[in-house]
Amino acid sequence: MSKIKTFYGLPEKVEFCSNCVMSNQRPNSEIEFKHSIKTKKKTLNLDKNKICDACLNAEEKEKINWKERENQLIKLLDNYRSKDGSYDCIVPGSGGKDSAMQAHLLKYKYGMNPLTITWPPILYTDYGYKNWKNWINSGFDNIPFTPNGHIMKLLTKLSVENLFHPFQTFILGQKNLAPKIASKYKIPLIFYGENEAEYGNPIADNNSSLRDKSYFSYNNIDQLFLGGVSIKYLKEKFNLSNADMEIFLPINDSDLSETEISVHYLGYYLRWIPQEAYYYAVENTNFKARPFRTQGTYSKYNSIDDKIDDLHYYTTFIKFGLGRASYDASQEIRNGHLTRDEGIALVKKFDGEFPNKYFSEIMEYLAIDPDYFKNELTDKFRSPHLWEKSSGGVWNLKNIIK
Repeated sequence: MSKIKTFYGLPEKVEFCSNCVMSNQRPNSEIEFKHSIKTKKKTLNLDKNKICDACLNAEEKEKINWKERENQLIKLLDNYRSKDGSYDCIVPGSGGKDSAMQAHLLKYKYGMNPLTITWPPILYTDYGYKNWKNWINSGFDNIPFTPNGHIMKLLTKLSVENLFHPFQTFILGQKNLAPKIASKYKIPLIFYGENEAEYGNPIADNNSSLRDKSYFSYNNIDQLFLGGVSIKYLKEKFNLSNADMEIFLPINDSDLSETEISVHYLGYYLRWIPQEAYYYAVENTNFKARPFRTQGTYSKYNSIDDKIDDLHYYTTFIKFGLGRASYDASQEIRNGHLTRDEGIALVKKFDGEFPNKYFSEIMEYLAIDPDYFKNELTDKFRSPHLWEKSSGGVWNLKNIIK
């Protein structure tokens, strides 16, 4: 039997977790500024019983002494706690439920004085902007950053055309801005929410609260990529300068070492359940869900800040056969809020639903022809081992969860 061509380094054989609804096609989180057109992805591991690392991690969380973990957190905070009212930690966020809960807990339960910072969504939704305002108005100082609009648009367009990854520029800003602000203001402690191991990165990643600095620092600019192409290419093709691109790039290692910045996951110390983060944010920061279901899934409150969010999950469906409902249902199965059968039913109903609500606005923003995106560009990123075209010209996934 001839080997079927696969894209992105994905496993040729599609296998689903026997506990949740995720497959071994799910890519692990990667270092965005090293993401090129040729990148081969590491993917979700399944053990001999076909249980994925994310589900195994959820099982391990049941064995953790969370009171002891909280004591470790308090000890860490005591080492950084300001005695004069100055900022003693940084919480990045755009107003979503997770950053809202992080900042509120750190300030109002643990007595820290966080500086919140915001790299804005590419195209704010009305709901996202209101939630951001509600978050700040619930009791926080905030530095909002607005990147160069021309560069933002260019890099987002390149990430779509080269990587089919419309969310890359937001991820770059969300991850890279905080260490730079920390260095500038000499605030060495940064908090994010949950570790990527919650969703399928190797379990070993969750053995520490620290985020590895390779995710947010560099020492050789010639090894960096934005929009799937090299810095050198961006300079030559689009006449960009280092200054044009600097805010999208990670912090230089030398600047990082001067401030001795450490980046921690609060979810290492406190049991992190997204649904509970939602309820906490509603109660304490006036967070509001959408009044309608998010296209591609069944929920109303996950990742609703950016109009490009919905399109992002459609592109993961095309590239990996996994849409937004697969991600949402898997996480809720692990937390005991859905059965696997219920998750399968939701995936079959909603996964891959085309996100037409904001689609025309996004295409206009990116100056991409809508028909070109829906057809030629989308088809370019379908891996032959995942997709087949019917005699009637309709694309179908070869492997459907059962």
